[in-house]
Amino acid sequence: MSGQIDFQEIRERIPHRYPFLLVDRAEDYVPNTSITGIKCVTINEPFFQGHFPHDPVMPGVLIVEALGQTGAVLMSKSLNVDVEGKTIFFMSIDGVRFRHPVRPGDVLEMKVEVTKVRGDIFKFRGEAFVRGKITAEADFAAMVVDVRAKKAQTADA
Repeated sequence: MSGQIDFQEIRERIPHRYPFLLVDRAEDYVPNTSITGIKCVTINEPFFQGHFPHDPVMPGVLIVEALGQTGAVLMSKSLNVDVEGKTIFFMSIDGVRFRHPVRPGDVLEMKVEVTKVRGDIFKFRGEAFVRGKITAEADFAAMVVDVRAKKAQTADA
């Protein structure tokens, strides 16, 4: 189905793994333009043990991370990034606002739109929703980094 990215492809496109992989699948992918990441939040998430045991709430920083991972999937697929030698890193995060808590059983929808592209640097506007209600929003930027070059620099130092 066009515009859909399954869990296996997510794992192929970004290096994150349990417990830090925060995107289960993606929908509505339009190259260089937009994507919607999906995270099915369960009580089994490790962060709920301490945030907060009697009133579990997904930490806001992890919602922002999920937005960033969704943007990274869009970048990786749009640029057809060589995932063996390159990775995508946050550059900046601005205007973060938290509007509504995310709890176990929620399906978090991360709508990410590209606002600017300059080579291997993308700027995004991200909004996270649960049942159509906004939970968080942020503007952020990310870039493709050649990790082989970084490893070579470290080895030479």
